[in-house]
Amino acid sequence: MADELVHYDVVGGTATITLDSPHNRNALSAQLRRELSSALASAAADDAVRVIVLTHTGPVFCAGMDLKEARGAGAGDQGVNEFPRILEQLWTSPKPVVARLAGPARAGGIGMVAACDIAVAVPEATFAFSEVRIGVVPAIISLTVLPRLNPRAAHELFLTGDTFDARRAVEIGLLNSATPDLDAEVARFVKALAAGGPKALAETKALLSRPRPATPSDGFEEMLGLSAKFFASEEGQEGILAFAQKRKPSWIPQD
Repeated sequence: MADELVHYDVVGGTATITLDSPHNRNALSAQLRRELSSALASAAADDAVRVIVLTHTGPVFCAGMDLKEARGAGAGDQGVNEFPRILEQLWTSPKPVVARLAGPARAGGIGMVAACDIAVAVPEATFAFSEVRIGVVPAIISLTVLPRLNPRAAHELFLTGDTFDARRAVEIGLLNSATPDLDAEVARFVKALAAGGPKALAETKALLSRPRPATPSDGFEEMLGLSAKFFASEEGQEGILAFAQKRKPSWIPQD
């Protein structure tokens, strides 16, 4: 039996999903895709999980699709056909997802970074939409990347395939921060995210992906109903009571 390529651990309300296929730069092979999708499903279904951290072993976060598996396969047999499920799981996860990059990401790897809610990398990490340079199109990842990126930067980087650094990735919206103290920054975000009510976080994630109404007035009625529902909910009432009593809400994981 092949060694697992994705590790899944839950500690203190945080599920850590680790890509562990350094021999091929954590490329999205069939086995890695299968195990990653399973780990994401487990985290989403576990009430004990409050935040998900997606990280990696080895010097590269993810090199994109496994080109060895892609070579010679027909359109219907390409592994990329399974990739939308993973991006959808990251994008719609009811638990916030933090990407932790201690190294470069390319192509589909960047698609996963963009699908996460928060992304943090070391300053040395580099990025490239390398698809056009091997004669393919960054089609699937465009659906998660383009909502994040500055449009001018997206045109430049998608069309040229040029490599860019973590500093620019922050500037154009791909990363939240680039820092040498990677673990401390990830821990800061995890702590902040875990302070939110689980149901409120899930609904807020859904809210962030909704189409915006043409004017604020067009959306007030729907948003009023959503707001009032959560103010009156068990979770909302617990949060209000905890604030009044100057204590932590019951959903915050114990230290």
